[in-house]
Amino acid sequence: MSNWSGSVAVAGVYESPTRRDPNRHPFEIQAECVLGALANAGMSLPDVDGFATSAALEAEGAGPFSVIELAEWIGLRPTYFDSTDIGGASPISQIGHAAAAIHAGMAEVVVVSYAANSYSSSVRWGERTEDVEREGPGQFEVPYGRTIPSAFALAANRHMYEYGTTPEHLAQVAVTCRANAATNPDARYRSPITIDDVLTGPMIASPFHRLDCCVVTDSGGAVVVTTVERARDCPNQPARLLGFGESIHQQWLNQADSFVSSPGVTSGHRAFAQAGLSPTDIDVAQLYDANTFTPMIALEDLGFCQRGEAGEFVSSGAIARDGKIPINTDGGGLSSNHPGRRGIFTVVESVRQLRGRGPGAQVDNPEVALAHGFGGELSSCATVIMGV
Repeated sequence: MSNWSGSVAVAGVYESPTRRDPNRHPFEIQAECVLGALANAGMSLPDVDGFATSAALEAEGAGPFSVIELAEWIGLRPTYFDSTDIGGASPISQIGHAAAAIHAGMAEVVVVSYAANSYSSSVRWGERTEDVEREGPGQFEVPYGRTIPSAFALAANRHMYEYGTTPEHLAQVAVTCRANAATNPDARYRSPITIDDVLTGPMIASPFHRLDCCVVTDSGGAVVVTTVERARDCPNQPARLLGFGESIHQQWLNQADSFVSSPGVTSGHRAFAQAGLSPTDIDVAQLYDANTFTPMIALEDLGFCQRGEAGEFVSSGAIARDGKIPINTDGGGLSSNHPGRRGIFTVVESVRQLRGRGPGAQVDNPEVALAHGFGGELSSCATVIMGV
């Protein structure tokens, strides 16, 4: 692994406050995010020589040549570019790739951005649709009407069977994220909820009730990655990139080695190894929450608790703002923002926490933050560790 630890930093971040905006094309949201992150870094479009994005789904507005289409539309002419697509973890992977590229001298300023109007989209931006892949492993799921919640529900049920995890444990994740969202002015939902509110809500895919599932929004985000030397001259405190890891396994859950672990075991191990840190060194973590189960499996995969202990861990208060490892301090995908590939927001919020400017539950003086994302059906994971 390229030894760029500590020599590359995030110099600017931006999250669009948009949550519902049916009148804007996702490219417009992308442009807002890119310009916003550059402004946060005290830079402008001519400073950028690298660009990374994923925008192949209909709600994202582009297609197979997404990075070209978006760069043209925004007005960028990058000489380094990345359109890695591993689902929701893609932006985190792209940030790790950008760090390696900057260390290798392939670029100096890379913008990683993402946007979609998943709430408002009705395939108005073109008739592109996701390949349903009814052949190969997809034949065992696609024809039967499986959904993304139902896929994760299978994994959650297996965890419950093996370790005694309960619906109450899952609900505690939703309750904690909603509490964190209470002071975030841009969060989709801010009103407090209880475990009973979660458990009495409509069933989506057992064991997931409605409040166990992420919100669906329009929005986007972007980060500016550059050298530490250049970042030090920027107007806001940089977040040094200390460690990174990524891993992919299977595309369809029916081919998974395990329903109770994920590629996060590998991505997390690699990130900690490069950073020279352990889970006890992390002050705050942003864990991709497409549902209440994914943060729990991440806690186990990354070593914040032992395998099978996530249920009791979250119920003990360990993931609250004043707990052992606060998570999803902006409200996460469960309460704040989830237009699609939420990995970008885990990094944006990690940087805001390190700057002491978290819009939701700000942790006291954090020095090391972790952002972790999933893609597909426990198909891919990417992890990045940052420090002040």
